[in-house]
Amino acid sequence: MTKELDPITLQVVGGALHSIAEQMGNVLYRMSYSSIIRESQDLGAGLFDTEYNTLCESDSTPMHIGSLPGYLRGIAQSIPLDAWKPGDCVLHNHPYKGCSHSPDIAVVMPVFFEGALVGFSANTAHHVDIGAATPGLIIDVPDMWAEGMILDAVKLYDEGVRNEAMWKYIRDNTRVPGLVMGDLEAQIASAELGVRRFEELMAKYGKQTVLQATRQLMDYTERRMRAEIEKIPDGEYFAEGFLDDDGRNRDKTLPIKVCVRVKGDSVEVDLTGSSPQVPTAFNVPFDGSTKVAAFFVFRALLLDTYTSSDDIPANEGSFRPISVIAPKGSIFNPIAPAAAEARFCQIQRMADLVIKALAPVLPDRCTAGNAATLSFAAYSGVKPDGDYWVFLEVNEAAMGARATSDGPDTVEELMRNTRNNPLEDLGMHLPLICDRYEVRDDVPPGAGKFRGGAGVVKSQRYLTPGFMTHEADRHLDAPWGVFGGKEGAVGKLEIHNIHTGETRQEYAKFSGLRTEIGDVVSYFSPSGGGYGDPLDRDPAKVLDDVLDGFIRPEHARDDYGVALVEVDDGYGWAVDAAATQKLRGEMRA
Repeated sequence: MTKELDPITLQVVGGALHSIAEQMGNVLYRMSYSSIIRESQDLGAGLFDTEYNTLCESDSTPMHIGSLPGYLRGIAQSIPLDAWKPGDCVLHNHPYKGCSHSPDIAVVMPVFFEGALVGFSANTAHHVDIGAATPGLIIDVPDMWAEGMILDAVKLYDEGVRNEAMWKYIRDNTRVPGLVMGDLEAQIASAELGVRRFEELMAKYGKQTVLQATRQLMDYTERRMRAEIEKIPDGEYFAEGFLDDDGRNRDKTLPIKVCVRVKGDSVEVDLTGSSPQVPTAFNVPFDGSTKVAAFFVFRALLLDTYTSSDDIPANEGSFRPISVIAPKGSIFNPIAPAAAEARFCQIQRMADLVIKALAPVLPDRCTAGNAATLSFAAYSGVKPDGDYWVFLEVNEAAMGARATSDGPDTVEELMRNTRNNPLEDLGMHLPLICDRYEVRDDVPPGAGKFRGGAGVVKSQRYLTPGFMTHEADRHLDAPWGVFGGKEGAVGKLEIHNIHTGETRQEYAKFSGLRTEIGDVVSYFSPSGGGYGDPLDRDPAKVLDDVLDGFIRPEHARDDYGVALVEVDDGYGWAVDAAATQKLRGEMRA
């Protein structure tokens, strides 16, 4: 048995591992061509051992890094450990073999040291187009084959020899080969860096020292996670909600039911009772997405980086105490070959419902209802020369209020953690113009002692005819308030043509919608719920929200019991303290 390492060596190796993962992520997004990776950083990267455990992860999208062990286990069904050779490079995106969803293609390379396989360097990134039935994204399709290229443990390099036929196949089966092939090259460079740095780490400290450090670090993270779970009273905690529709069968909502079972130092998330799988791509790969949502939400609730007093390494240890149940044939565990590309809104809501279920026993760590959705828009068209242009955009939303502060406004909440795309980049490269991009002001966020975050509104105008696919939800079920807070606001999407003057409302999700010159697509994200009694909110904060345009004076009065008077001081409004005290007394009676 290898001797336990001293704390200093452990910290040094642990810091080096995290640095490697960060370097891998930086190389990937800095070298990529498509804006979804280059600007939004829709990616994940890290190192893994030969048992497919996460040793370290980049500080990027939680969805990606948590799914990579599933990719590796899926690849293992085709490539056993003893079949790997130095110089191999494998692509994988099979939704029923560990993949998060088919556009997220993983690049995996083995790491050898002194002739022995010691682990893997891997990353995954969202590709802008993999040849699906509609450009960029897809929702209303019959099966996984209609999602585009399915790459099941395919070798792009075999012992360092490039597979030219596979390169040609990928290039010939995407609408935007210049972007996709460039992004693959960036992924390969990132994985190669991981291989090299992992080898250098072992050369510097010794193979046994590094591997022992990874084991101790995983055990430490596991102990910390179990210690936090053990503080939650044993029992079953329930929450439920619903999704708008499946993208085809309109006005037929889909239930989501969550039971969180806490027993000692472990926890189980049971999704029994949630919707059966649907006939569109609005299903969720179990290993690559459903399980990852559970891993994420407990890491966020219990081991948050910025509220923990010490550093807790992000690795496989945080996953071990958590298990997930989702019946086969349900929306969270579909049966192949059901399509499962449009899966993010469901896991956002699953994470949000776990938070809601645990709110009574974790009041200081929970939030009110978050937007808990995803506005993922695929704008596209055909250029005069016959080539396609495709642009993927992730729109921000908002978080629910917290125990000590307002919910953050216009952010990538919960599992997303992607960045916005600069409007200048959009205008320089694509026939789209952003007419509006600002904090949502048509409805107030959820009122409370601490208010919910305000959502975003973004309007994109087509300069040429084109197409659009939009993946979103929560146009019907508003984010909830907690502990006396009020609910937030649902989202909406409308299309206005500046030439005809016509405006129409659209469903949250649709595929391959034809757009015309002058069509302005406006997305209004949900706003978060409030935390605590609105009548306990500091009147000065209510005034600030009026002055900042988050709420109107009538909201201040009706929701918060704050009376305002018009003043000529350059601001326009001030709190009438006496009238406010009287009004709040009447509202509490």
